Amino acid sequence: MSTSGESAPAPGRPAKDRPWVMRTYAGHSTAEASNALYRTNLAKGQTGLSVAFDLPTQTGYDPDSPLARGEVGKVGVPVPHLGEMRKLFDQIPLTEMNTSMTINATAMWLLALYQVAAEEQNSALDPAEVAAQLAGTTQNDIIKEYLSRGTYVFPPEHSLRLISDVIAYTVHQIPRWNPINICSYHLQEAGATPQQELAYALCTAIAVLDTVKNSGQVSDEDFGSVVGRISFFVNAGVRFVEEMCKMRAFVELWDEITRERYGVQDPKMRRFRYGVQVNSLGLTEAQPENNVQRIVLEMLGVTLSKDARARAVQLPAWNEALGLPRPWDQQWSLRLQQVLAFESDLLEYDDIFDGSHVVEAKVRELVEGAKAEMDRVQAMGGAIAAVESGYMKSELVSAHAARRARIESGEEKIVGVNVYETTEPSPLTADLDAAIMAADPQAEASALRSVEEWKAQRDESAVAEALARLASDAKTGTNLMEATLAAARAGATTGEWAGTLREVFGEFRAPTGVSGAVGAADAGAELAEVREAVRRTGEELGGRLRLLVGKPGLDGHSNGAEQVAVRARDAGFEVIYQGIRLTPEQIVAAAVAEDVHCVGLSILSGSHMELVPAVLDGLEAAGLGDVPVIVGGIIPDSDARRLTERGVAAVYTPKDFGLTGIMGGIVEVIRNANGLD
Repeated sequence: MSTSGESAPAPGRPAKDRPWVMRTYAGHSTAEASNALYRTNLAKGQTGLSVAFDLPTQTGYDPDSPLARGEVGKVGVPVPHLGEMRKLFDQIPLTEMNTSMTINATAMWLLALYQVAAEEQNSALDPAEVAAQLAGTTQNDIIKEYLSRGTYVFPPEHSLRLISDVIAYTVHQIPRWNPINICSYHLQEAGATPQQELAYALCTAIAVLDTVKNSGQVSDEDFGSVVGRISFFVNAGVRFVEEMCKMRAFVELWDEITRERYGVQDPKMRRFRYGVQVNSLGLTEAQPENNVQRIVLEMLGVTLSKDARARAVQLPAWNEALGLPRPWDQQWSLRLQQVLAFESDLLEYDDIFDGSHVVEAKVRELVEGAKAEMDRVQAMGGAIAAVESGYMKSELVSAHAARRARIESGEEKIVGVNVYETTEPSPLTADLDAAIMAADPQAEASALRSVEEWKAQRDESAVAEALARLASDAKTGTNLMEATLAAARAGATTGEWAGTLREVFGEFRAPTGVSGAVGAADAGAELAEVREAVRRTGEELGGRLRLLVGKPGLDGHSNGAEQVAVRARDAGFEVIYQGIRLTPEQIVAAAVAEDVHCVGLSILSGSHMELVPAVLDGLEAAGLGDVPVIVGGIIPDSDARRLTERGVAAVYTPKDFGLTGIMGGIVEVIRNANGLD
């Protein structure tokens, strides 16, 4: 295996720079299966690990929690306790790895499990020596979770405290660790313009750094080291010139903020350090082979400019809009990076855009727009205040609605979706069921057994003592990392750690942003026609049509549900949308209380075959079996057929991009269910 990229240059050619860290975002089903995948990817030339955790792990639930039903092992690997962390990294030397963990609300806990697993691998060394050798990243950015991805647990104030504690601990104990990856990635997927992505990410950074500074856990002399370990995780869309300029704007703004606001003098500590996952939202279910060139263009946006080049890159697979990628699909994405780094001459040159008037003008436009939006947020009291007021969420929902309207009108062209739709049959998707990987249906049962066996062999008194210490420290200003490490060593579970802190901190439900969002109020004749059908059908049924939009399970990707809710409101429906993370029972109760005419479920986590039947059964038991249910999400054709046979009235997937058309379909479903012509 050759991965160096540092061999002697060919005669007459300059030496190449060291390439970025190449990762694949991966993890599924079980720790054992994920471990095998990681070791295979490392053997193929991947130079870092990027761990995807399942939703129960991300939101602080054990596999035996009712909220975890159908979600275990679906979008990542379940890690409910130290035993599973051991299995996840079996035969992978953690002191030699650079590991990125996409984890936020429970970041402190997963970092503790990772550190203890590394200590066990290196039992001959002092734990402090082991910690000093660990390198990697915890995403640990909770603010964007309130805005876009939805895996928050605790209220903002307490979440910031956890983030601050991790940062202070790692600066002193794990100096090679990036304790936070301020993440604008999901902001773009939630609709952010480049200026909003810049502004909201940097406002998050300011909120975090101010909290660390005010905590008193880091001296003024060490604060430059805090700034130097802050990293970012960004999105790169297909408008790769604009995306490249966005990255240059990030570099300029970060240098200015860290120098002027925080007085950091060392240019190395002010360097903008970021990793990237290119835009999965822009991948299409229609003609999915086109996603390969989209991924390449998006990769160029974060690699072409040396002065703003990503430190680490992970690429989605071509078929992610269809379902879970296979190892071969992930290998293809890794090879895209390797061809660019090792076969092209990109890494032989200084920044190729220096002196470009076009690039400079675009960067200036982005910087000025971002500063104006940052000023608005700071005037409100900063990022936390702008989250709690719903301002940032409403702005993102409005921006996303505007983008959807441009796609539906044809102003924004998506090849294979709203233009050039004629296609030859694709050999890649001739067998759709074989074109993606199915999650292990036994993963949930395996995880339940793991938790039961783990609890049977542990010292319960040691666990109780550790959790009591955690609760006690949470009520004071004590850094919670030491108590968390003690709980990990004692054998506590993910759900027990999070549950203990829930008892002290409480929980939080973020604003949905739907009520204040600006929708497509003037979208032409098609919407006017649907509005008339909604009005007429409501009159025939004796009142305004009521649509319940529900997000069952732990899937927090609410962008689609929010856009459906906004367009339904604009089409004349009375919309009931209560946000994310609801049980099937809560959705049924809302349908009964609101006497709805249709229930729309949005699920992107792959748990549709468990959660949708639970809602159908609940409606039947509540005497609402005649209320039609529609479902939207990333749903393979075979599953869509099974859901239809089970009684679902309509299934919508990413290929169904026309929201107004979907509204018309909902009216038809309601009319059919009520025996209207």
